[in-house]
Amino acid sequence: MYTLYYAPGSANLLVHLALLEIGAPHTLQRVDLDAGQQRSAAYLALNPNGVVPTLVIDGVPHGEAAALAMLLAERHPEASLAPAIGSAQRADYLQWMLYLANSLQPLFRQWFYPGDHLPGAGDSIKEAARIGIESCWSRINTHLATHGPYLLSDTFSVTDLYALMLMRWSRNMPRPATGWPHLAALAARLKARPSWKRACEAEGLVEWA
Repeated sequence: MYTLYYAPGSANLLVHLALLEIGAPHTLQRVDLDAGQQRSAAYLALNPNGVVPTLVIDGVPHGEAAALAMLLAERHPEASLAPAIGSAQRADYLQWMLYLANSLQPLFRQWFYPGDHLPGAGDSIKEAARIGIESCWSRINTHLATHGPYLLSDTFSVTDLYALMLMRWSRNMPRPATGWPHLAALAARLKARPSWKRACEAEGLVEWA
């Protein structure tokens, strides 16, 4: 049994989707970010960074969405969410997971919270983030055009779930991810999966659901 601490639509969505794809028993514990619950002593004892997600595994709390998704794929190889160690697709899998975690996801924090990085330069930071995010989408779209329909060619994996969460985050940007045709096709394909519908219902997501 897993316990996932979450806030609707936040980075926990990747982990939530992975749990649903795996079919692993789990419970959800909502963290009220608006009320500052992530900064409470009780939550900081679970996650010293004061962010979601936190996933309790065998009684021990762990953080970092990308790492948790990769760990779940390892713990449940029967779900085929990641290529096996030593397989031909393993390098591509690791490359895309780290690209999404290191190159794309951090730009969204700059987009949503530009003042956190350099007070007084929020507009410049936000514009730079937009340019960076759109550059990432262009790269992924080009990859899908020649190597799709999934990030790992014909193989659905947790990398696609990661991309889907980030695509949702872009929904209200000047040019959302679905402004690129192959990304739009990937989003439609993934949103048709039962895991997406179940996650949206459980987290109460109605926008871009």
